[in-house]
Amino acid sequence: MFEATHQFLFFDYFRVPYLAAAPKQVSPPDALEMPADRFCGRLWRTPLENGGGATLSWLRWDAVEQLPKRGAVAGQFLLHGDAIFGHVIPDPVARQWLAGGRGWQPVEPISDAAGRPVASVWRAGDGSVFLPFDPGEVMHRFWSESYQRIGQPAIRTGIRSALVKAYYRVRPVLPRSLQIALRRRFTRVQAASAFPDWPAENALHNLYEWLFDLIAVFAGCPVPWLDLWPDGRAWTMVLTHDVETSVGYRHLHLLRDVERGLGYTSSWNFVPLRYEVADDALDALRAEGCEIGVHGLLHDGRDLGSLRLLRKRLPKIREYARRWDAVGFRAPATQRKWEWMPTLGFDYDTSYHDTAPYEPTPGGCCSYLPYFNEGMVELPITLPQDHTIFAILQHPDEKVWVRKAAHVRDRRGMVLVLTHPDYTDDPRLVQGYRRLLAGLQGDPSVWRALPREVSAWWRRRADSTVEQTDRGWQIRGPAMRDGVVRFARAGEPNLAPQAAHP
Repeated sequence: MFEATHQFLFFDYFRVPYLAAAPKQVSPPDALEMPADRFCGRLWRTPLENGGGATLSWLRWDAVEQLPKRGAVAGQFLLHGDAIFGHVIPDPVARQWLAGGRGWQPVEPISDAAGRPVASVWRAGDGSVFLPFDPGEVMHRFWSESYQRIGQPAIRTGIRSALVKAYYRVRPVLPRSLQIALRRRFTRVQAASAFPDWPAENALHNLYEWLFDLIAVFAGCPVPWLDLWPDGRAWTMVLTHDVETSVGYRHLHLLRDVERGLGYTSSWNFVPLRYEVADDALDALRAEGCEIGVHGLLHDGRDLGSLRLLRKRLPKIREYARRWDAVGFRAPATQRKWEWMPTLGFDYDTSYHDTAPYEPTPGGCCSYLPYFNEGMVELPITLPQDHTIFAILQHPDEKVWVRKAAHVRDRRGMVLVLTHPDYTDDPRLVQGYRRLLAGLQGDPSVWRALPREVSAWWRRRADSTVEQTDRGWQIRGPAMRDGVVRFARAGEPNLAPQAAHP
């Protein structure tokens, strides 16, 4: 349906059919014929009509370093009021690039964080579009949390990193009550952070909706893509637990009993060398359909503290993964470093939050959906942690869980819950967890899945394509058995939980 000169990550992620080839192997219609050709990617609809047609062009992130000085501005920007992070081509530069007879006009402004106009989305009279940024860069910066560094002074990011490392060095010697008291006081500072919002940050998913609408208008017809979940399910629910101490190990039945009574299964992440984990306890969980994962090695906050120590500990972590048949990992205290996570060697990781300003390692990938970090699938935590809402923020009940779950469900996302049996002495946790699960129990549109099942689906989906046949659009690849083709239409909420049109 589309052909492009370069890879377009938005299409790859949502499995929109297109052919990407090296620039020398394709001849785009009505080339922009501007000095910026070598800095941009382009796509167009196929088959071409009368040898020409509209094109959609975007700044390529991999070409930014080749731009002349001041050719692009890096930082945080606002598109329709939502934050995006990356490089943009300012309007004066874009105006020079687009000079010609196609009638280019700025149609949608992009401002800096203070609201000052910087750049624009441009349209031409023939329906062509120019994006002054790379959607793929914006998506990647959300997923990897590298938005925290772009446009920021190196000293500021260095101070933040040093403070986090200092916290983990002193935490083991601090009494638990003092740790909680310090974190409660620090929430005043964390609450002042403008981004990401809490308990929900919609910037990334609003960008997805905007791009779907843009593409549908550009195409002039419904655009096929591969649905997010198998069998046409509208959203996904995943239950996970981290067992941090021997107390949590002894009390895990208090949460498991809640799930068992409501017909749920879940994933349990254990710490191999902090307390004894009996094989028969793991076997009992597996017999009930649950999954076992690895939660670091010692839970001392040092597994990902340095690359040297990670390399030293990784063989032992992998040994327990093999022994427990564990394909998933979550770092203690959800420590994470984008470049290191794939080296862990697990099928999936679930150490990222969608938004986490109140965690010891603040940030958030802003995604309600899985995504890839090289060969590893990332499954973000999308409900606030139990310890955060009850012990740190001191919420009286589970209402923030219930509201956030409804919000993620409405965005067709993945409600991934993290609770700890270590904190079940707080009645708000057990009672709130029961009410949360009971309230979602009767929804027929949900896919209840284990983390390893979601990871396996996301891999099958990524290895599948949507192709046009004499019977219409069909799925080719490992998702053809349970995948569903949806269609993006202009002016519609294309990621809303509604059935696809025929």
